[in-house]
Amino acid sequence: MAARPQRQILRKSAITQVECVRCGACCCNPPSNAAEGFYHWVEIGEREPILSEKAQKKGMDRLVTRDEEGVAHLRLDPEGRCLALRGRLGRRVHCTIYATRPRACRLVEAGSDECMQARASRGIL
Repeated sequence: MAARPQRQILRKSAITQVECVRCGACCCNPPSNAAEGFYHWVEIGEREPILSEKAQKKGMDRLVTRDEEGVAHLRLDPEGRCLALRGRLGRRVHCTIYATRPRACRLVEAGSDECMQARASRGIL
């Protein structure tokens, strides 16, 4: 009798930066936010590199939107994905603004609670 394959469950310690290259879940507005009417996700501080004049000259302004109060956020597509994210979630993705990504993006750590919640909300386990 053949042994049944065991389903691999990713744990915090098992997720690495390599997993981030395949995932991209943290680059999407969680469904719970959208359900509550929150359509802005990653806030951008006014001194962030992506808002610099140099970045704007490179066309990065198309990736930024401002809410009703004038606070800058990364722009999302209609499905709630950051416009700077390329690729297929859970397969292979990359950030087109990785070097100038906002602080909020830099703070997400592979395998953190925030990471695991984003993965679960997108069905990437």
